Amino acid sequence: MPLVSVIMAVYNGELYLAQAIDSVLSQTLTDFELLIVDDGSQDSSAKIIRSYQKRDSRIRFFQLETNRGISDARNRAIAEANSKYATIMDCDDVCMPQRLEQQVAFLEAHPEIGLVGVSGRAVDKDLSPLFELNMQRNHCLIVLEMFIGVGLMFQTIMTSLAALTAVGGYAPGRRTGEERDLTWRLLTEGRLKFANLRDHLLIYRRHESSVSHSQRAGLQAERDEIHTRMLRQLWDEAPPDTLARFRRLRLYRKLSWTERRAAKKDILRLIEALIAKDLVDAKDRPLLLAHMNRRLEGTMPRHWQICLHWCRYRVSRLRSIAGSID
Repeated sequence: MPLVSVIMAVYNGELYLAQAIDSVLSQTLTDFELLIVDDGSQDSSAKIIRSYQKRDSRIRFFQLETNRGISDARNRAIAEANSKYATIMDCDDVCMPQRLEQQVAFLEAHPEIGLVGVSGRAVDKDLSPLFELNMQRNHCLIVLEMFIGVGLMFQTIMTSLAALTAVGGYAPGRRTGEERDLTWRLLTEGRLKFANLRDHLLIYRRHESSVSHSQRAGLQAERDEIHTRMLRQLWDEAPPDTLARFRRLRLYRKLSWTERRAAKKDILRLIEALIAKDLVDAKDRPLLLAHMNRRLEGTMPRHWQICLHWCRYRVSRLRSIAGSID
């Protein structure tokens, strides 16, 4: 039985598929199986996969006759998996050679953690750098960011195959928003603790033919539906104004003074609900509050941020001088 099952769903991925497969086959951890499901592609994806399968016995290939969507494709791979851990790999991304090794080592060393993701770098179609994706490492901050930011790079998560099957895998039939839905169920039903590795172990490719780009309107609608359901589980309601403010925070938009004040009340209520539901630990309340203040400060006009930074610097200098005099 392999240690890790790497799950890759493919739909018309011929442009970047070879790079993605090569990056998995080049892993420093070699005890894995690569389960690739072709989701009814109409290009040469299947031909590319078969050529790799002939050269490496760790590759297992499954083909769906019609396009059924990424959730059903991944669920097919999960049903066929035979390992201790399962992880996701998209067919247009590139993972660093140490990714699997570091994720497995972390889970083995931290049995209290049930799911681990990684940080990464976003690039364009030609692998030119765009920006870094530095994920929060603490469970409570990851959970909070699931509402107001980006808690996980969903295409990098690794968890036990048992945990994945216990919650039923991905929601059948979902074509967008499937990853956010799954991680929320792993949190609330599976009661898993989350973590992210600091190292940039994935190159995330942004391009016009990607699923997230081609289904952008539908993706936003799916996200709104999932966030509505998440909030209702915590509050028994999902006020539209609150959802709109959380959406603006996720997009790192500027907020007016009135909006920031309302957003602070929303986040404070969210923190208390997460603690009450035992989804985060009460001892992490100071960390959550500090993170909230940093996030809200980032929504201020630039000149106010500069002023606050200058005031903090002056206070720290005065304290340092006072301490040296004493």
